[in-house]
Amino acid sequence: MKTVAALLLVGMLIVWTELPTGSAWSCPPVRVTCARPNPPNRCYSSQQCPPNHKCCQSSCGRRCISRPFSPSLNYG
Repeated sequence: MKTVAALLLVGMLIVWTELPTGSAWSCPPVRVTCARPNPPNRCYSSQQCPPNHKCCQSSCGRRCISRPFSPSLNYG
């Protein structure tokens, strides 16, 4: 019985770590493609970027971009 409880706890922890935190944001869509056949990448993963930046596909290779500005709505 203790084994079942331990496995259930581990499963719940795995699911909990995979849940979005609410601060996640996705890369913007690329609307223009590069004319170069093999454009250089400035990053390969978000760990190579400064804080609050993400490694995203741009119009010509991958680069670190900052989080898009989202105005907060304050009423009154």
